[in-house]
Amino acid sequence: MSYFDELAYQFIDGEWRSGSGSWDIVDFNPYNGEKLSSITVATVEEIDQAYRAAERAQREWGATNPYARRLVFERVLRIIDEREDELGAAIAAEVGGTLAKVGFELHLVREFLREAMQLALRPEGRILPSPIDGKENRLYRLPVGVVGVISPFNFPFLLSIKSVAPALALGNAVVLKPHQNTPICGGGLVAKIFEEAGLPAGLLNVVVTDIAEIGDALIDHPVPKTISFTGSEKVGRHVATVAAANFKHAILELGGNSALVVLDDADIDYAVDAAVFSRFVHQGQVCMAANRVLVDRAVEREFTEKFVAKVASLKVGDPTDPGTHIGPLINEGQAESIAALVDRAVADGASALLHGETRGTLVAPSVLGGLPADSPLLTQEIFGPVVLLIPFDGDDEAVRITNATPYGLSGAVHTGDIERGVRFAKRIDTGMIHINDGTVHDEPIVPFGGEKSSGVGRLNGEAMVEAFTTTKWISIQHGRSQFPF
Repeated sequence: MSYFDELAYQFIDGEWRSGSGSWDIVDFNPYNGEKLSSITVATVEEIDQAYRAAERAQREWGATNPYARRLVFERVLRIIDEREDELGAAIAAEVGGTLAKVGFELHLVREFLREAMQLALRPEGRILPSPIDGKENRLYRLPVGVVGVISPFNFPFLLSIKSVAPALALGNAVVLKPHQNTPICGGGLVAKIFEEAGLPAGLLNVVVTDIAEIGDALIDHPVPKTISFTGSEKVGRHVATVAAANFKHAILELGGNSALVVLDDADIDYAVDAAVFSRFVHQGQVCMAANRVLVDRAVEREFTEKFVAKVASLKVGDPTDPGTHIGPLINEGQAESIAALVDRAVADGASALLHGETRGTLVAPSVLGGLPADSPLLTQEIFGPVVLLIPFDGDDEAVRITNATPYGLSGAVHTGDIERGVRFAKRIDTGMIHINDGTVHDEPIVPFGGEKSSGVGRLNGEAMVEAFTTTKWISIQHGRSQFPF
């Protein structure tokens, strides 16, 4: 029995069961269209059941010795090591990820689980002085209680575990809603592995559903104190609005329109390699991907020739073929949207240095240059294999163009002078930027997050403690206080 048969259920309070909704979410392989599973959606009632189960289970878990909590994560790591091939095959089938992408995702999953084990021991209390004689102020770091996690389709296994694992390690319970296109890798697989690793029932619940069925029930339910959302800016804005109205803390990891900037003293061959990877990894379905490649006019011709040649050499096709660089987009609707975007840009005056054809969910790369200054493509996120080449004259213009977007997630700058790169990087309005490297990076102990419309808050390392715990002040008066009446 495959994961797609075994896990095509809701997981609530330690039980695998069918949803009670009136319709099914059908899970397809984006490459060949094969039906993988069919899951009856969870209703508002089941959202409530999941949150209530989490609330009950969290009390004991939050009081559990953190050294004991760590043992669960050790077992999770062992299970992933033992089943790497099975897990990789499931991710490739459901997400359309190439073998390189699958290996990268599983590698990062392990790293984030190792960091979660350390996070269990990270919260520290403090004793602060008081201006009042005989008073002792103690500050405690406590779990927030229950966390709602909403994960995306592009790296479903990783980006579910990235929030789920630290939230659990820090003593919380979780209700996880995976994306409708990846209900197994983003939800069922995560629950199954933690269940087998001995996580007590009720601490991790997975609900597979859609806003059309439950509305805002996942966000405005009274139980969760924190909502961790990774996805589009449009949905993120709605999550933020509902969370704020209910006095919940929202951590929002949203879209990007990152730029990779090539200065006039860059190593051109290396910059080409970095730019190709940064734009086309996982078909460009990455929030940190380099939508825009900015090139100083002094090196524009050399860079462009080499860049277009390398992009043209990328193999598009079956993601399970070791030679494939670009697999399918997540569904045909997304593929059609990307194809229409390219056609519209060309009609509006852009030059297609490379115009990739679309076959079903397979979209070959497109390289666009000569975009009009008012082109909407310059300021929006492009979630597919399309890149914009933009020339500039000097560092000041490069900074202006790079910052001319409502997003501010990642970026990169290539230069032969490291300190010049640092000066440039400091001027860019992003949460992350990399010198002489690609734009796509995520490390377990380094704060991850964006500025402007790319989100609110940070994840990873100490930022996880801030996200999933709360501070409680307990004061002790030794002796008697003096009251004015």
